[in-house]
Amino acid sequence: MENLRVSLVQNDIAWEDKVENLKTYHELLRGIAGKTDLAVLPEMFSTGFSMQSKHLAETNDENTIATLQNLSIVFDFAIAGSFLAKDNSGNFYNRGFFITPEGDNYFYDKRHLFRMGNEHEVFTAGKKQLIVSYKGWNISLIICYDLRFPVWNRNVDNAYDLLLCVANWPEARNNVWEILLKACAIENQAYVCGVNRTGVDGNGLKHKGNSLLIDFRGEVLSEYIPNKIAVNTYSISREQLEKFRQKFPAWKDADKFSISL
Repeated sequence: MENLRVSLVQNDIAWEDKVENLKTYHELLRGIAGKTDLAVLPEMFSTGFSMQSKHLAETNDENTIATLQNLSIVFDFAIAGSFLAKDNSGNFYNRGFFITPEGDNYFYDKRHLFRMGNEHEVFTAGKKQLIVSYKGWNISLIICYDLRFPVWNRNVDNAYDLLLCVANWPEARNNVWEILLKACAIENQAYVCGVNRTGVDGNGLKHKGNSLLIDFRGEVLSEYIPNKIAVNTYSISREQLEKFRQKFPAWKDADKFSISL
């Protein structure tokens, strides 16, 4: 079974400056060409956690996604994260993306909108989960506040092997970030990758980073890197995951449920 190389791209996002951020990520991603299979960027990687949707939002066909698609093809690895999106009906979204070098684009709209930051007053909540098949792995994607809602993230019958959580998670709640990521990995018997931004955003909130890659036992595989830009790559094993699921098949005893939207 093939291993997967995952790169955690932790960055200090330039506030509401898409041009500068795309330039920065171009250079960061160039440095891992040939060394990774998947690069994971923070939530709203091109703007920061801004509510200026009318001025900053783009459709899936505009420059931000087109640029990432080109980078994915040129550097030959998949890219995941989220951006400030809109549709043709005037709705705005905190939209996750998973872009492959084969030219496939997948999208996920954040389900749980952060009301303490008034996100629910600007964006439309998503209603569908996302699981992408890539290089023999099933990969799911959630965005920041979604991490607090384990029912939404429940891994039913091992539907996913790796869960990505892209975030702008404030330093003041860093302990919660780490606890929830570990709990998510343990209860879902899957790898969990959480990528957070660093620096101070336009709302004055400090972000520590501390992006983490955690295995199915809740063990941290990555290095703790607080308060700085960092790109680190780690290899995860599908074979080890499958052996653990067979040896300790707690997933077979999970409660059945349905989600009302």
